[in-house]
Amino acid sequence: MTADTGSQVGPLTPARRPLPRGTLVVAAGAFLLTLAALLPLYVYDRVAPIPASAEFTVAMTDEKAGYLDTSRWAWVEGVEMRRVTRVDATAHGRDWSAWEMVVDTSLPDRMIDHSSRRVIVDRETGRAVNCCGEHVNGDRAVRQAGLVYFWPAGAPAGDYPYYDAEVRSAPPLEFDDWDEVAGLRVGRYTQSVDATQVPDSARPVPAALFAAGAEGTVTATRWLEVTRTFWVEPVTGIVVHAAEQREESLRPRDGRGEVPLLRAELVLEEPQVAANAEQARVRSVLLRALDSWAPAVLGPLGAAAVLVGLVRAWRARDTGSPSGADTPEPTGSGAAREHGRADPAGGGDGPAEPREDVGAEP
Repeated sequence: MTADTGSQVGPLTPARRPLPRGTLVVAAGAFLLTLAALLPLYVYDRVAPIPASAEFTVAMTDEKAGYLDTSRWAWVEGVEMRRVTRVDATAHGRDWSAWEMVVDTSLPDRMIDHSSRRVIVDRETGRAVNCCGEHVNGDRAVRQAGLVYFWPAGAPAGDYPYYDAEVRSAPPLEFDDWDEVAGLRVGRYTQSVDATQVPDSARPVPAALFAAGAEGTVTATRWLEVTRTFWVEPVTGIVVHAAEQREESLRPRDGRGEVPLLRAELVLEEPQVAANAEQARVRSVLLRALDSWAPAVLGPLGAAAVLVGLVRAWRARDTGSPSGADTPEPTGSGAAREHGRADPAGGGDGPAEPREDVGAEP
């Protein structure tokens, strides 16, 4: 017997049914709508906060400062003074960051002041959190409060407490007006600290500083009066520019009199202003895109895609073809067998008739 090479062995394979018309368009629209909702509600909340880990430096200078040279107790004018704040921030849990801060005030040839502090910063609000070994110059009894350096992203214009580690209080930073720095629209904030005694600043000084001809020493404390100004980009909360007018003096603990210790008008160095402005410009574009621009574009596009897909599906339903096209007839020998026909020779419409000139097999 000869093998039937044209027949299909095993069960018939049904033809693949195409997707209903409009399905892919609806799926694409649903994806765009989901993305439009996730960007402002989920992604923005994870990009906008202050970075958990960072290292940065804030350098302010005055080319014509004055100070009391304590090596010879003489007042010196017109010197270059530099006040540098170094920050080493590391992640502290999911929402906080631990900042180790060092502040050095120096002249070209010497260091005249040094301080350090540790503060835990809430990355969303930018404010200090009383936790986890915070200190100011080793004093762990302090309770820091208010903004540490950065503003919260997207914060409205208004007054904010800002912590001064020297006087250990948080006088308000008052919003003055809108301004422009390096081509950016920024808010200008000012903080005024009235003359305040600096804690733990008592030291022996010559009595002659306060009374001519006096002998011996007296105990004096350091007093600080400062006015700070910050220019802040509102979308990112980045400080683009800063200035500080400082007046420090010595006052005897028991008695009257006052001797100037330091006077300076410090401003943020120009290269750093330019770098801060560029960082704020790039980051503000990203945050605006996540919070408003991208959802405003993706939302309507997704809604339109869903609508178009539903209309196409409805029209296909009205025509009686879910796929929008006629389903092709099955082909091949298997289809022929299904309709009760055999085609051993590759052609013909019915069963093959036996040939008369071929004898039957014995």
